[in-house]
Amino acid sequence: MDMHTVVVGTSGTTAEDVVAVARHGARVDLSAAAVDALAAARLIVDALAAKPEPVYGVSTGFGALASRHISHELRAQLQRNIVRSHAAGMGPRVEREVVRALMFLRLKTVASGHTGVRPEVAQTMADLLNAGITPVVHEYGSLGCSGDLAPLSHCALTLMGEGDAEGPDGTVRPAGELLAAHGITPVELAEKEGLALLNGTDGMLGMLVMALADLKNLYTSADITAALSLEALLGTDKVLAPELHAIRPHPGQGVSADNMLRVLAGSGLTGHHQDDAPRVQDAYSVRCAPQVNGAGRDTLDYAAVVAGRELASSVDNPVVLPDGRVESNGNFHGAPVAYVLDFLAIVAADLGSICERRTDRLLDKNRSHGLPPFLADDAGVDSGLMIAQYTQAALVSEMKRLAVPASADSIPSSAMQEDHVSMGWSAARKLRTAVDNLARIVAVELYAATRAVELRAAEGLVPAPASQAAVAALRAAGAEGPGPDRFLAPDLAAADTFVREGRLVAAVEPVTGPLA
Repeated sequence: MDMHTVVVGTSGTTAEDVVAVARHGARVDLSAAAVDALAAARLIVDALAAKPEPVYGVSTGFGALASRHISHELRAQLQRNIVRSHAAGMGPRVEREVVRALMFLRLKTVASGHTGVRPEVAQTMADLLNAGITPVVHEYGSLGCSGDLAPLSHCALTLMGEGDAEGPDGTVRPAGELLAAHGITPVELAEKEGLALLNGTDGMLGMLVMALADLKNLYTSADITAALSLEALLGTDKVLAPELHAIRPHPGQGVSADNMLRVLAGSGLTGHHQDDAPRVQDAYSVRCAPQVNGAGRDTLDYAAVVAGRELASSVDNPVVLPDGRVESNGNFHGAPVAYVLDFLAIVAADLGSICERRTDRLLDKNRSHGLPPFLADDAGVDSGLMIAQYTQAALVSEMKRLAVPASADSIPSSAMQEDHVSMGWSAARKLRTAVDNLARIVAVELYAATRAVELRAAEGLVPAPASQAAVAALRAAGAEGPGPDRFLAPDLAAADTFVREGRLVAAVEPVTGPLA
């Protein structure tokens, strides 16, 4: 477990802190200002609870049952009941890192002082994270409004010492046993606290933040693989000239073109497009790589802006305002996050599509400008990478299905009280699958392009120094080079791991300098 400590204050958190806690086990502490804000907001809630007038979430039921006033003696039971009844998820377990992000981001909102939760409840949330206790959360149960209700309810259930959770050793046990083993006292929820623990966009936001981190690596990796493919196809790097991209000043396009140009610096393969089979222009999948990759980069930048705003938000209903009012609102609606989650799935699908087109071109002897069919050692006896491209094509087809937006759907719930929902959790879940598949697609292009570059080198052409570094690092990682047919799945798996862990980018940067 990483000993780095993330301090949670009153003004939100950063994407870097989310990743540190969710993926790397960073410790979580509450700031003194957060503890003070929690205590101050709680005084307001306690004062309202003592009054005879009903206040939503404090002395009433919830959702479509908000019209019932709840007596003092039933309010603790009310808070327990909302957690138990809303912990209604079904299906496979959600990944540990997603649940940790969910818990951390709920703590971020609680610590803002706008929810009315007591300091001891917030401290117990931090204690669970620091102990490595991860509630069992299920795939299905959130409509993205009022936030991620069922997933957050399963987390709140663990705070109460109920339900199941995974310990730091990976074993699932009753939550009460795990809390006792780590000296953590289960919380007894007071007025408003059950509701405050459930009402937020934390699951979809956590998945957005982690997807952005993964996609940043994959977009840089795709710039590298596009450059390798251009090189292997004896294409021209003149289309990457800065002055061409300056007259269409989309920021991401210029960044991708610069990345590719730096990878290709010193190549002895580029510029041979006028040799034996002259080409006026390279195919779109080669020539337009900066435009496609760059547009995706710009989309990532926009999604990061939305994520940053949400990370600075206090999402709850009702909220405690600085002037002492407790007001109902609709800030829990996941639309802003859901839209960008869907947008990212669209651009990821298109990036995967253009990668696959370049791979197919490398394998087709009629379009590869002198490379052997399917990059095979002895074509006919050997099939080379024929079926690797089939696998890549299957992944691309799946990506297109995953690009269908979840946020365009809405299904009414809670007796028509929640009559328009965001489906943001669903958008986030399918984006995670899309990001996973994109890494595999980029890995197949890398595997094909490095083999093709090596075949060119065997003919006496000298690849760019950055290309040579990429080839050497990939081979050292266990993905073998040209030769007779062999069991191919382990090589593709090695290339996949190499790409998704950021090792492709790390391999070329000592030559190119830092890539964007």
